[in-house]
Amino acid sequence: MKNLVYILAGFLLVMGVYFLLNKEEAMPKVKITTSYGEIVIELDKENAPITTENFLSYVESGFYNETVFHRVISGFMIQGGGYLADMTAKDEKLDPIQNEANNGLKNDRGTIAMARTADPHSASSQFFINHADNAFLNFRTNQVDEGWGYAVFGQVIEGMEVVDKIADVETTSMGPYQDVPVEAITVLKTELVD
Repeated sequence: MKNLVYILAGFLLVMGVYFLLNKEEAMPKVKITTSYGEIVIELDKENAPITTENFLSYVESGFYNETVFHRVISGFMIQGGGYLADMTAKDEKLDPIQNEANNGLKNDRGTIAMARTADPHSASSQFFINHADNAFLNFRTNQVDEGWGYAVFGQVIEGMEVVDKIADVETTSMGPYQDVPVEAITVLKTELVD
């Protein structure tokens, strides 16, 4: 009986370690170093696998380096991942991905989600960090394009004060673009961290 208890305890320990390792794998972390400071995002690979892999592909290729937060609205969100400081689009984007907004994750303050056009399955490189709870961006239905919502795939775990600082900058119009920061807020580097 005593041996059975030791075997069971050993099994539970191994399973606990296995669970923790897999949980870590399912929640990769990315540090976004900006001209305003660092933001660390924990990605939810379990609930948003397609979106997480897409984002990590851009991170690992260095695509986001030298892009800017090009659309900033205090009390709403900060958006980046597609434009350079002169508001020219950055090329070499991957194919658009399937919208995973129906994953149970909500567009709450501090979450990161994919930006897209009116086509629900058009997200590629652009993302936004919610500066407030934005329930109107959540998934409602897949029966009409307007109901899809915006796919959340992670959350800020460090640097929300940097998000707040970015959200409060002065903005202007630049050509056809609205809510563009007067002073460029550059993504200097993105990297996967432990």
